[in-house]
Amino acid sequence: MRSTLFNVAIDCADVYGLARFWSEVVGHPLNDDDHPGESTAVIALPNGLHLYFAEVAETKTAKNRVHLCLRPDGPRDAEVERLKGVGATVVADRRTADGAGWVVFADPEGNEFCVLRSAAERAAGEAGTCGSATVPGS
Repeated sequence: MRSTLFNVAIDCADVYGLARFWSEVVGHPLNDDDHPGESTAVIALPNGLHLYFAEVAETKTAKNRVHLCLRPDGPRDAEVERLKGVGATVVADRRTADGAGWVVFADPEGNEFCVLRSAAERAAGEAGTCGSATVPGS
C-alpha cells in the first residue's frame, strides 16, 4: 500500500486573491466554479496535483515548514523577473556566480517558495540545495 499526493493545501486570508496569484505563477486557471468571497479555491494541475486554497482566521506568523520548489520551463532568471511582476517578493537570492542556485520568494500572504534553474540550465550544472535538503541540479 502507498499514498499518492493529491493536493497541496495553502491556508490564507484572501482565498480568491491568493489563488489568482498562484494561477499566474503556474499558468493554469482556477476551477470554473471558484469566485471571490468563497472560502476555498482550487487550481488543478495537468499532472493530477491540485493547489487547494482554504480560508483561515489566523495569519502566518513564522517560516513555512513546507514550501514549494518550482522548476521553470525557461531560464530561471527570466522567471524570477516574471514572478516579481505578478506580485512575488524576493526573500533570499541564493544564485551563485557560476549560474547555480535558486531564489526564495514570498507570495502575497508571506508563504515562501523557491525558483530553481530550468531543466536545460541544470543539465550543465552540479547539484545544489533548496532549504535544507539537497536538490539535484537546482
